[in-house]
Amino acid sequence: MDYSKYISVTPDFPKKGISFKDISPLLRDPVAFHAAIEDFAQMAEKYHPDVIVGPEARGFLFGAALAYRMNIGFVMARKAGKLPGDTYSVEYSLEYGKEKLEIPAASFQKGQRVLLIDDLLATGGSFEALGELITKAGGIPVAGLTVINLKELEGWKHLSFPCECLVELSALHA
Repeated sequence: MDYSKYISVTPDFPKKGISFKDISPLLRDPVAFHAAIEDFAQMAEKYHPDVIVGPEARGFLFGAALAYRMNIGFVMARKAGKLPGDTYSVEYSLEYGKEKLEIPAASFQKGQRVLLIDDLLATGGSFEALGELITKAGGIPVAGLTVINLKELEGWKHLSFPCECLVELSALHA
């Protein structure tokens, strides 16, 4: 499926120079959303994940659906201050600011194979942070999956695990 048809682009959002890629049309279309989850499941099989982790908020959408499809667990990586109890946290840089993610300390059993999922890979900062969180919590980050890879930013080069996407788009153009 050509997923680029289901991504809308808003130039200069959230700030000038950023070309925002919106996955809302993909989520709205039941055939495209179903196909995306099926394609993710095919990609994920070879990594033999025990659990999936996705960052707030769009990673929740794809991660929960994929975990359901694969009959494995899902862990939400939340923004700072949203989780009770003991947590692991890590701060990272975005293309336009800083962010902090947290997961519950008891998210994984030691040695569990963890698949990361999100809507977009840009510089790789959020996936690097997720990988660090997974490792702190005793899991092993085995791969990352994204709907969109912004090819010019080469975020995959910063990761210690493979990353696959459904569609590659330009960070610069619509």
